[in-house]
Amino acid sequence: MTAQRHRGLRPLAAGLLALSGVLALTSCGSDDSSESGGSAGASKKATASGSRTAAPAGGVRCGKKATVRASGSTAQHNAMRAWTKTFQKECRGTRIDYEASGSGAGQADFLKGRTAFAGSDSPLRSAQVARSEKACGDGGRAVHLPMLGGPIAVGYNLPGVDKLVLDVRTLARIFDGRITKWNDPAIARLNPKADLPATPLKTVHRAGESGTTDNFTAYLHAAAPDDWSHPQGQRWPAEGGVAADGSTELADKVKQTRGAIGYVELAYAIQRSLPTAAIDTGAAAPVEATVVNASKALAGAKATGSHGDLVLRLDHTTKAAGAYPIAMVTYEIVCDKGNKAATWPATKSFLTYTAGLQGQKDLSFQGYATLPAKVMDKVRHKLSDIS
Repeated sequence: MTAQRHRGLRPLAAGLLALSGVLALTSCGSDDSSESGGSAGASKKATASGSRTAAPAGGVRCGKKATVRASGSTAQHNAMRAWTKTFQKECRGTRIDYEASGSGAGQADFLKGRTAFAGSDSPLRSAQVARSEKACGDGGRAVHLPMLGGPIAVGYNLPGVDKLVLDVRTLARIFDGRITKWNDPAIARLNPKADLPATPLKTVHRAGESGTTDNFTAYLHAAAPDDWSHPQGQRWPAEGGVAADGSTELADKVKQTRGAIGYVELAYAIQRSLPTAAIDTGAAAPVEATVVNASKALAGAKATGSHGDLVLRLDHTTKAAGAYPIAMVTYEIVCDKGNKAATWPATKSFLTYTAGLQGQKDLSFQGYATLPAKVMDKVRHKLSDIS
């Protein structure tokens, strides 16, 4: 590995080392109480009979034993594996069966009543929320619980170029097929010290319905409207390029293809040692794709859903110093009431753990970014009200 390569990966390492401290912020101001029997790590704060009980900010408390089936986002697959391992160790007899099938598939499974919850990197559309009334009992409907955030990294494969800067206009033209070689003047202008070859650019995008695609196209649409004429959406809208099923395959295709470039969650880029581009947002310096920098962008996220729903609005055009603009939020989608009686106690216990202090700390070094403390407080309190 060259010295330049070491410098290119150093911001990622620094961001990951800082994550554990940043994650602790999600627990601030939370009450620590629960309804179920517990494990050795759970606190035992008592509440008065009949009073409103907040979901715990830390520890694991086990609900009724069950097999909980869920599906959806591949972006959170690494987090789900870590969470499931810890939860099932504490709550023996309960199994969390999560299939990383993609956000669109997860939404479809939930709306058809096949799963206890869906993981999705984009919220349901209003028509889908209306359809959810058939999957929920007691007049309930779907609500979104933001559970984790993360940067969408722009990974690339260009031997000899270990540091790369791109801006949103250049990204839009690359993924729209209008910039076709790595030594294009638009890329060269942003990288005056790089020895850019005339290697053909090969874009890689997600196949099928993808929350990552939804968030990446939202960024291009919001920040480069004059250069990206396509709508935001879960399906890749531009012609050309290579399609990949899921985040793992996309990262692998970029890793294996000289001249390739693609968008993928940071955790997958880190696992495969893919170099990632810094983004020139107009701030004083280009911003690296790190969990800390994504957290700075997510700090301004605000809940905009109605009737207690917690859909977040992100600012993809931020120019704040050190704020990485291509960020995303992964939601766990459940019913606000009328969840499956056989599995809801276990589902609620699991989601209460993932939203709590311990669950959020367990994201450390997984390549995810923390959500604002006030958002996670709302998630924990919302969970305490759901039946």
